Amino acid sequence: MANHYFRFKQFTVYQDACAMKVCTDACLQGASTAAYLQVNKPGIRRILDIGTGTGLLSLMLAQQLPSTSITAIELDTAAAGQARANFTASPWNERLQVIETDAREMAADIQYDFIITNPPFYESDLKSNNHLRNQAMHATTLDYNDLLKVIDRQLNPVGGFSILLPYRPFGDFVSMAGAAGFYLKEVVHVKQSERHEYFRSIGIFRREPSEPKVVSMAIREEDQQVYTPAFISLLQPYYLYL
Repeated sequence: MANHYFRFKQFTVYQDACAMKVCTDACLQGASTAAYLQVNKPGIRRILDIGTGTGLLSLMLAQQLPSTSITAIELDTAAAGQARANFTASPWNERLQVIETDAREMAADIQYDFIITNPPFYESDLKSNNHLRNQAMHATTLDYNDLLKVIDRQLNPVGGFSILLPYRPFGDFVSMAGAAGFYLKEVVHVKQSERHEYFRSIGIFRREPSEPKVVSMAIREEDQQVYTPAFISLLQPYYLYL
């Protein structure tokens, strides 16, 4: 059974009301995206977090990007309430807000400088009998084409977005994104350890075509006991015991 909270150095994520708990690959997305924005968009002002769940990604970005305000949207009522509570308890509550809504129903009156999303996984895999977990893990409410339409509508013309996907369908998503006018800028392919195959990909996309930067990362060393230096470097600002 997962802990009902996950404590970081500067904030705590309570997660008992959320179908999807804090996980290492989502932490990697938050950390790598924050690092990318610190280098490439240090003064970024407005970020949208689509499908925020516990609010983890928004909290990680808020910690590292002090000039940024973040709007997080969440379809599930319980998860939206928990994200709101996590935001309120954080040091950055004045820069964080939660809107309970379907992303497809958002108005386009505000456009964002950057979007981050950890969308439903495993579109064609078998589903569990847990409705909320299916909603969080499968494309039951927002498929990738719908997601790209939302991003296109909500993102300003020079903005970009970060997405976390399983490694195998990531290539298909790159093609779909290209058809929608978005091009891969940077990608981190992630392994559980040096002995494993890739299982996740974290991509940064923009509207301008470019030769993408491709990075490989293992979470743990080959013995599977020790975190790799690359992982430690990214997560040290957040994890309590790094």
